[in-house]
Amino acid sequence: MTARRIEFITPFHVMALLARARELEAQGRSIVHMEIGEPDFSTPQPIIDAGIRALQEGRTHYTPAVGLRQLREAIARDYRKHDGLDIDPRRILVTPGASGALQLLLALLVDPGSDVLMADPGYPCNSNFVRLFDARPVRVPVSADQHYQLDAASIEKHWADNTCCAMIASPSNPTGTVIAPDRLEALYHAVRQRGGSLIVDEIYQGLTYGERPRSALALGDDVFVINSFSKYQGMTGWRLGWLVAPEAHIDALDALAQNLFLAAPTLAQYAALAAYEDDAQAIIESRRQAFQQRRDYLLPALTALGFDIPVQPEGAFYLYANCERLTDDSFVFTHDVLEQAGVAITPGIDFGDWQVKQHVRFAYTTGMDNLKLGVERIAGHLKK
Repeated sequence: MTARRIEFITPFHVMALLARARELEAQGRSIVHMEIGEPDFSTPQPIIDAGIRALQEGRTHYTPAVGLRQLREAIARDYRKHDGLDIDPRRILVTPGASGALQLLLALLVDPGSDVLMADPGYPCNSNFVRLFDARPVRVPVSADQHYQLDAASIEKHWADNTCCAMIASPSNPTGTVIAPDRLEALYHAVRQRGGSLIVDEIYQGLTYGERPRSALALGDDVFVINSFSKYQGMTGWRLGWLVAPEAHIDALDALAQNLFLAAPTLAQYAALAAYEDDAQAIIESRRQAFQQRRDYLLPALTALGFDIPVQPEGAFYLYANCERLTDDSFVFTHDVLEQAGVAITPGIDFGDWQVKQHVRFAYTTGMDNLKLGVERIAGHLKK
């Protein structure tokens, strides 16, 4: 007999697509992968070297549950450098990925039966994490006119007596959109006026194209911000993230971390210190520019094929495309494109309920040659 919550925890549909793509590759087929949100670049060598040194020096024991002091201080310095914010390192907790940070926050803020507001489309794990705490994810449909983001009007319309918090992501997955500063501030005040908490996912904040947005931490000391070394620094497999929380909640979060996972991976923490050095930063910046070049190629190329992308993404490495001119079922479409054209993309159903049959997500996490090949193959498929 399993817990009832398991009935509501669904796997990613894209994982079945990925498994099928691997089967086709094992059969000798060439597959262009634009389905997985993982940078194709390996971790920058200076970060790898730092991890190796830590291993050789025997740094294999637990760190404090809140993370290495040196790393928390490095993160705080980075907020000062990029955002002009003086964040007390004590407010920063290092976690096993951003997922670990989100689990801590939901354990802190959410009671059984509480509502948590989030955008639809949005990252699917957010809903599942909320359900794990026997709360209810309220997925609010958002349109291109809203930049695919929650706004103050969304909070006013959907906030209920049992709503405890709102979760947003800027830039977002799957749309890559950023919340404009004035809209973010209005949303923050709408949540605050109702006595709720605002959780902001900023794991793609470094991967922005144009002026880098200021962290939501600038809004006030009561905002909860999640970030990660996975995307911008290219450390997906190292499983390292962090959260910044109000001072009053640090002791409780520390106790939760001790019980939930004890500490983030030690080697990953020592390696991450190198991510803030100049040589690693130069590599990371060059990769950000490469992602921007890919976006600037892929968006008009897909539009020319008949996909509708009404909002140019300002960050991350995704294009959320309306495909209703090409198909009446994006789920079937993604399978056909994989089987017949050898291109793997993600169906909209992985990101919520709102207009999922009309949307697919492209991840430009592969090189330019592969992107061009993928576009060529989809074009050929559409002509059949």
